[in-house]
Amino acid sequence: MEPILVYGFPAGSSMGLVAALEWLGKPYRLCRVDMLGEMRDPSYARINARHETPALITETGRPLTETMAIAAWIEARDTERRISFDPLSPEADRMHQLMAYVNTGFTGAFSPLWVAMELDNPDPAFQAALRRFGREAVIDRHDKLEAMIGDTPFLMGTRPTLADAVLVGVGRWLDFHEVADRERWPKLSDLRRRLESDPAVIHATALEEDQDAAGSSACLGHVPLTQVIDRFGG
Repeated sequence: MEPILVYGFPAGSSMGLVAALEWLGKPYRLCRVDMLGEMRDPSYARINARHETPALITETGRPLTETMAIAAWIEARDTERRISFDPLSPEADRMHQLMAYVNTGFTGAFSPLWVAMELDNPDPAFQAALRRFGREAVIDRHDKLEAMIGDTPFLMGTRPTLADAVLVGVGRWLDFHEVADRERWPKLSDLRRRLESDPAVIHATALEEDQDAAGSSACLGHVPLTQVIDRFGG
């Protein structure tokens, strides 16, 4: 069977993994999940007990969770090295370093902003403190990532890789939470602009917004969440 990527909306970090599968060019299917609704249903725990996206149903029907684990799964199947490098190369080490930073400190810096937005019972003083802490953390992490970016069009050279895929779904959260003007970080802003104009990213973003999108022939369509849970849920 083809793998099935369970990706979330709105503004899910998993959007970048959809783009990565497009870049990989091997057959896959998708399952679109409302993170504010369906993902919170108790039945979703059969796919991911932490009620998070992304999740991947592998070709053997086994659920796999966590962004870095799914990226590693994709990397192992990138035999043509379209979006990765020889595992023993310095380029692979550098790519893994960038991916790890984006997936930990960079992504985690937004957590207070999401908490402030999603509180069930509004608490203005608490929310204001969360937003202040979150904004300062996000700006700090953007400063650090800006310093890590070189002079190449993408994070690892002249073509997008898994590092760019991990970044693109999260980088837009700066705008979503209105933290700061993206042009404050010119290298990162230019990188985001190049990624946002990439056909695979355009395709992934349109799917996330439930719009028709012409992608590659690799995507074989969507599978309903109920079917994924019934067939593959543990």
